[in-house]
Amino acid sequence: MAKSTIKLRTKEKGGMVQVKALITHPMETGLRKDKKTGDAIPAHYITEVKVEANGKVVMTADWSGSVSKNPFLSFNYAGSKSDKVKLTWTDNMGKSDSIEKEVGKK
Repeated sequence: MAKSTIKLRTKEKGGMVQVKALITHPMETGLRKDKKTGDAIPAHYITEVKVEANGKVVMTADWSGSVSKNPFLSFNYAGSKSDKVKLTWTDNMGKSDSIEKEVGKK
């Protein structure tokens, strides 16, 4: 099994679940050139991030090449310690990754 490109942390406090994620991804715009060859570096960026809690979508983000390399995402939703949180991303080259964990678990 390949190592996940997503580091996901979750914690619950007062009925709110905080989700923090760091995604390892090049996020290339397609506008830069390789310094050695002068060739354009192809666009390669995340287009959609979806977060579910117990199978229900709690956040969706539509991204483009304007998001920085290795993006960090943080948000809160109304939830509980028993929630199972799943984060999935898809990029413009058809690649994707996902990770699922119970709130507060490492």
